[in-house]
Amino acid sequence: MTALQKLSAERIYLILAALFITSLVVSNLIFQKFFYWDFFGLYRFEISVGVLPYPITFLITDSISEIYGKEKANQVVTIGIFASIFSLLIILVANAVPSTTWSPIGDEVFDNVFGATTIAVAASMMAYLLAQYVDIYVYHFWKKLTKGKYLWLRNNFSTFTSQFVDTFSVVFLLTVFGQLDWSLFGGLLLSGFLFKVLIALFDTPFLYLIVYIFRKKFQLKPNEELTEF
Repeated sequence: MTALQKLSAERIYLILAALFITSLVVSNLIFQKFFYWDFFGLYRFEISVGVLPYPITFLITDSISEIYGKEKANQVVTIGIFASIFSLLIILVANAVPSTTWSPIGDEVFDNVFGATTIAVAASMMAYLLAQYVDIYVYHFWKKLTKGKYLWLRNNFSTFTSQFVDTFSVVFLLTVFGQLDWSLFGGLLLSGFLFKVLIALFDTPFLYLIVYIFRKKFQLKPNEELTEF
């Protein structure tokens, strides 16, 4: 690789890492709103808006895994953990200080919106840590097994497995901590997982496009990774 290509690879990696961290942190902040989606009359999804940005993280880790390798993918996951912890500390401090009498948002409203974030972030981080590492492991397992062929296979198999782990873990922990009623567990687990499966199928062409652009830009052979930056 030339010096210019190395610089470009570093910048793109930083952009992908920034998008990953933003999606992760935002999903933890907005999780308390739930919405429904009637899927062409076939199924009614009832899920947290927190799942909307979350699948992006798996697309990014799969893209990094494919182009930069397993080590770089694990690195961005670890960075995401620190970002989540840091955001949690900021929220705890913001929630602890008293609001003024003229503050547009008072203590009660702020606590209603962000008060449960501590539990949510803790639950999300545990689920996220497990699911992301599962995703990367399964992705590279299938990549090695198929000798770099069938990108769609490793993308979807790794995402399906990790998304089930993530959805089950988050819903289970939130119900255990009393943030959700147990009567909602089965419905939220099914809706969350099926929604993420649909998103995973939808994002497969985007992964192909990303990989194609990267391989063309950096003149990589099939199954070759960027290991020089």
